[in-house]
Amino acid sequence: MGFFSSIFRSRDAPQNRTAGSGYAFYFGGSTSGKAVTERSAMQMTAVYSCVRILAEAVAGLPLHLYRYKEDGGKEKAIDHPLYLLLHDEPNPEMSSFVFRETLMTHLLLWGNAYAQIIRNGKGEVVALYPLMPNKMTVDRDSNGQLYYQYNRSNEEAPTMKGTSVNLRPSDVLHIPGLGFDGLVGYSPIAMAKNAIGMAIACEEYGAKFFANGAAPGGVLEHPGTIKDPQRVRESWQSTFGGSGNANKIAVLEEGMKYTPIGISPEQAQFLETRKFQINEIARIFRVPPHMVGDLEKSSFSNIEQQSLEFVKYTLEPWLIRWEQSIQRSLLSADEKPLYFAKFNVDGLLRGDYASRMSGYATARQNGWMSANDIRELENLDRIPAEDGGDLYLINGNMLPLNTGLPQSRKTLWEEEEQRNE
Repeated sequence: MGFFSSIFRSRDAPQNRTAGSGYAFYFGGSTSGKAVTERSAMQMTAVYSCVRILAEAVAGLPLHLYRYKEDGGKEKAIDHPLYLLLHDEPNPEMSSFVFRETLMTHLLLWGNAYAQIIRNGKGEVVALYPLMPNKMTVDRDSNGQLYYQYNRSNEEAPTMKGTSVNLRPSDVLHIPGLGFDGLVGYSPIAMAKNAIGMAIACEEYGAKFFANGAAPGGVLEHPGTIKDPQRVRESWQSTFGGSGNANKIAVLEEGMKYTPIGISPEQAQFLETRKFQINEIARIFRVPPHMVGDLEKSSFSNIEQQSLEFVKYTLEPWLIRWEQSIQRSLLSADEKPLYFAKFNVDGLLRGDYASRMSGYATARQNGWMSANDIRELENLDRIPAEDGGDLYLINGNMLPLNTGLPQSRKTLWEEEEQRNE
């Protein structure tokens, strides 16, 4: 009864709130008969490509810590200790790019990303170290409080010899993916293991097809009795097996006849199946097919729009998960109203040169961007203020809608000069 009672425990019992953290592959079995795990899935080129695209995109974006200003604006909080950890070096062993790339890979494969938070005596964050998701368990104690249990391995800490360590939520940066309980995420690879398993089976079939001479199996028929069929089989395989022996002319003696019994890859729609599985995997990670090398439905007219949709509908949800997890775990209660972390995606949203210049011209002529505002976006040096780099200008032929107001014939430049005097 103890086993069944643990399964059918009521939903409000805190011990069952993190059942998602124990979601397993059940030995990685799939309907295709191929074992699928996070590591075996990465051997698929489509999975590897999708994971690499998303991980490098998140790792390559500038990540800044900002401070709210009293006038409603924001400024970079360069003097805050957390700024250096997020932007440059989270720990002495890796850069910010490698750290975020590693955690994003964990998030895409296991559905969760964990990092241990190291604090000093003042409670300030001084380092962040990645933790393997497959060794982490999220659970609740008898009082209903969350805790993280990490099982160390001999490779990570030889002196600890596989001991478990319990960590408080304040000591763990946890970025969960899509899940059912809001606390832990489910592995996308585990949830889609049948689709990935089919792709692995198709790839293995293609490899064996070419290894067998790019020809289907068949039957050697002899009118009499063969004394040593094993020798005949091995002789045939050594002469005509393998891709290097493809299209050789066979000479059959003593009335022997070869009858193929397999079907061709075209009849089995082998190539179409493999192509569909690539799109299926790209669909799992919501990556546009053209980014994994499938350009069939891409053209010069729509590929830029697909790239913008990739930023908005694929990257943005992941970035929000990162930003809110950083806000929740790395900032104190007093700092949360004053600081926030934000990725800068402006570089990915930039259009071609002509489109950018047209947009800048509109913003400049309508007075909501100065020359220096534009030059900062283009990574150019600022124009000195005395040379007009910070002026906000509008066209001189624009007049107030209320014609009863007195209208000055002075130019905006003259008015600005008069104010400066």
